[in-house]
Amino acid sequence: MHTCIVIFSLLCSYLTPFALAQTERPSPPAQAQCKFPDGKAVTVDYSSPRMKGRKIFGGLVPYGQVWRTGANEATKFVATTNLIVGGKNVPAGNYTIFTIPGLDKWTLIINKKTGEWGIPYKYESDELTRVDLTLLPISSPVENFTISFDQGRGGCVLKMRWDTVDASVLVVETK
Repeated sequence: MHTCIVIFSLLCSYLTPFALAQTERPSPPAQAQCKFPDGKAVTVDYSSPRMKGRKIFGGLVPYGQVWRTGANEATKFVATTNLIVGGKNVPAGNYTIFTIPGLDKWTLIINKKTGEWGIPYKYESDELTRVDLTLLPISSPVENFTISFDQGRGGCVLKMRWDTVDASVLVVETK
């Protein structure tokens, strides 16, 4: 019994700082989810960087280069149903998403390779598809990079907002 208490105490003393480090990251973990009427869903797990007074697009995040779409580990995109994303078929499964930001055009990359850190991008051969995103300007800068879903239009609109950019794409369930 005494040995179990000692082992438990050692594990707690090791795991607690690790758990705190995960939640106190400069770019903390975040999640967005869209649930469809049949209970199936699409979930995005990402890390949310902050502007901190930096020039984001065309600076920290260069135009015309693949971006991990967040920070830390690459952004996970998990669909429990078949989808159409921006007009392209995406079968149910686990994916990683990347984006290519541009001054007036963004591209979403849905990649079959999962579990990578995110950059440098060397996964072209694993790409499922590329989709154009709709861009809208935001009048007041958004400090925290945010991914969200707005329900409507027969599905969900996947939105990525940061700095003065709102990039979006329609995601609908297929049968």
